[in-house]
Amino acid sequence: MTRLDRRLEGVTPATILRDGGVEDMTADVIDRTAAVPGGSISILEGGAGRPLLVLHPAGGAGAWMPYHEMLAQHFRVIAPDSPGFGRSAQIESVEGVDDLAFLYADLIAKMGLQDPMVLGFSFGGWVAAELAVLAPELISRLVLVDAIGLRVPGAPIADQFAMGPQEKIAALFHDPAAAADLFPENPDLDTLTAFYRDETAFARYAWSPFCCNPKLAKRLYRISAPTLVLWGGDDRLVPLSHGEKYAAMIPDAELQVIPDAGHAVLMERPKEAVQAIVRFLER
Repeated sequence: MTRLDRRLEGVTPATILRDGGVEDMTADVIDRTAAVPGGSISILEGGAGRPLLVLHPAGGAGAWMPYHEMLAQHFRVIAPDSPGFGRSAQIESVEGVDDLAFLYADLIAKMGLQDPMVLGFSFGGWVAAELAVLAPELISRLVLVDAIGLRVPGAPIADQFAMGPQEKIAALFHDPAAAADLFPENPDLDTLTAFYRDETAFARYAWSPFCCNPKLAKRLYRISAPTLVLWGGDDRLVPLSHGEKYAAMIPDAELQVIPDAGHAVLMERPKEAVQAIVRFLER
């Protein structure tokens, strides 16, 4: 067991949660590697209680974020890096989001997780939805946070691949000051390398079809877990209509919107977002 450095690009969690979030980051975090078919992946794990599998967005894999810490005050948080992201090597046989769904179904079985809850954020929300469609019996509750994965006519997802690092960061937040607090204006080489590594992995899974599975919407009826669809009210990357479609197509789903928050709602408004998630998961 190791105490991880919980600084993000030189900004402490207390700074990130300046508006009243958790400032005392005390949970021990386990840093481990798990074997999966075709290779292995890195996992961060913290907290205790009911297992909550947290699937990361297209950026930020490999970091124990303040929202992980806040969730770990209530649950056993398991945060893997998908192949190619963060500290996980690419696995040649894992070529699409459907492959990731099978990988995480295998991981749940391998780790012996009983009735796990699953939370997916952005890209991770797409993976979580595909997992819940593939193996609905494995998941007890599902949370989709500003999830990509659907094609909604008239409401396209913004082309993240055409954005540079700073442009993309600015598009993630409702409040530019929140982005400035979280990310350095002049990132160092390691930060840029990590950004482009995650971007390459994201392109592998989401380039074509662009950020979606055209067949996913008609399969969402298979999801049996009670589902919370959580959205930033000012998401400029993935329009709210995508959240409305997820909530309409998934049986027993509810939609909750966090006002004054962009796509990165778990980073911009962690206290409000985590409170909504905990209320739903502990209901």
